[in-house]
Amino acid sequence: MENIFTRIKQAVAADFHEILDKKEEKNPTVQLSQYIRQCEQQAKKIRELIEKQYQLKHDFTKEYHAAQAMADKRERQAKLAAEQGEAELAEQAQNEREQYQERADKIKTMMEKASTDLQELEKKYVQMKHKLKDLYVKKMEFAERENVAKAHRSMNEILKHKPEFEFATNKFNDLEGYIDRLERKVDADYRKMTLDAKLAELEKKSS
Repeated sequence: MENIFTRIKQAVAADFHEILDKKEEKNPTVQLSQYIRQCEQQAKKIRELIEKQYQLKHDFTKEYHAAQAMADKRERQAKLAAEQGEAELAEQAQNEREQYQERADKIKTMMEKASTDLQELEKKYVQMKHKLKDLYVKKMEFAERENVAKAHRSMNEILKHKPEFEFATNKFNDLEGYIDRLERKVDADYRKMTLDAKLAELEKKSS
């Protein structure tokens, strides 16, 4: 029974996500945002691989210098042993020198390849970062266009109902006119009251 409910739950969730995906497919800004997130994730992985390549180049360099140093050291020791008449010791030192030199040459080849590969990776990484930046700009462009389109659509909805809009405008104009008339009446009454008060005061003094 639990398995049946689990399958039903998974089926409903899958249908829900499918509906969301279809809805988002119609929105280029959403699509672009999803693509940018994917690119950012890939860029992070590539950055980690480049850092690993740096480490490999460092390791190759370290091993090369160690092997070359031992080859040079055995060469000096082989010459010294030969000069001192130690033929067998000189031969052993010379054999080891050849082994160290062979190893150093092999590591040097790998080191140079690692360096070349690293330069190529860094070059492509920089190009990828520029492309990603272009996507950011394109996303802002889409967002701006979408915002303007929504604003126009909202305004068109209001303007589409022109009679109602004109009725509201006329009502506003009537209200504004009423307030203007009321203000003029108040000013006139105030001036009249002031005049009456002055005349009454004058009559009072003259009596």
